[in-house]
Amino acid sequence: MTWYVARAGGTLAYLLLTSSVVVGLLLSNRAQGRRWPRFALEDVHRFLGLLTGVFIVIHGGALLVDGYLPFSLGQLLVPGTAPYRPLAVAFGVVAAELLVALALTNRYRASLSYRFWRRAHYLNFAVWVLALVHGLTAGTDAFTAWDLALYGGSAWVVLALTVHRATGRVATAS
Repeated sequence: MTWYVARAGGTLAYLLLTSSVVVGLLLSNRAQGRRWPRFALEDVHRFLGLLTGVFIVIHGGALLVDGYLPFSLGQLLVPGTAPYRPLAVAFGVVAAELLVALALTNRYRASLSYRFWRRAHYLNFAVWVLALVHGLTAGTDAFTAWDLALYGGSAWVVLALTVHRATGRVATAS
């Protein structure tokens, strides 16, 4: 049972993180459409980030109490010490820890210079890539058709919006 909770929690955390990155890209000046007011997108972006954290805790909590392959708290906090696919799990640990650091920069945003906050905020791309690699390398379902569609589709959306933000053009499938 806990294995299912861990898998579902991890998958939902990844989908929520992807959604937060997508909304963040839509918030950027070059990618923002005029359909939604900025304050609404900011609230959704913040809420998605919060939910991402909740599901990361659910994912890790389920791994802590799993009877088949239990993790210790130290193994969930120290990259490379996990009993199962240590490098693959390390990607997820580093992603989660970076996300906590970014949450702190958001919490204290008013105390930080805008320039610093903005540059730190770009680390969300690193968090997202690390989470993608973690899911593909640690996930037990990583190469099922539905998981490949999930990871491939989310990567395409983030890539297309990133290209749009950087160049003002949307990437198209060839």
